[in-house]
Amino acid sequence: MADIGRLAAGYLRDGNPTGWFEPLYAEAGAGRAEVPWDVPEASAHLRAFPLPPGEGRRALVVGCGPGRDAEHIAALGYATTAFDISPTAIALARSRHPESPVSYVVADLLDPPARWRHGFDLVLESNNVQALPASIRAAAITSAGSFVSPGGTLLVLAAAAVTAGGEGPPWPLTRAEIDAFATGGLRQISVEQTEAPGTRLPARWRAVFTR
Repeated sequence: MADIGRLAAGYLRDGNPTGWFEPLYAEAGAGRAEVPWDVPEASAHLRAFPLPPGEGRRALVVGCGPGRDAEHIAALGYATTAFDISPTAIALARSRHPESPVSYVVADLLDPPARWRHGFDLVLESNNVQALPASIRAAAITSAGSFVSPGGTLLVLAAAAVTAGGEGPPWPLTRAEIDAFATGGLRQISVEQTEAPGTRLPARWRAVFTR
């Protein structure tokens, strides 16, 4: 099986810090790798969060992968768009959810469509920024927040850094990095640190922001 750390390291050395996602999904499709976040259900921390009924409001899921979080949000009544930088991931999401109302699209968090700016009532950033190195993390944080409409909500789910440094990906977020989402007119509503015992990343952030 392909080792994610080794795969990502090669692209990082080549100056392409997001280039490893597509090969990972392609290798997984060929049975030569496992995507660790490809699990049967939406994130437990997302499912536990009391999202209000969507009632047709627009939602955007950042780095959606196979689509489990996007399907959860759509089931609550949100008009949901979900994107990933990997075309193979988007093809996988569409194939797994052929009757889905979710609009699955290929897009880059660091170069998103201009029409998405301030365009969504709910934005979910779940465990994507932590997969990016420090050199582009600040730009990714700013971009994720830029999608939130006036009066809208940004929900951030991420691993919490309990020690400094460490090999990745992922590189769990510090409290300062969580606080950094409050930029470009966003303000922080709440930050919780919860525990996920028995997992490789046992400390978790759940943070809420609004514009």
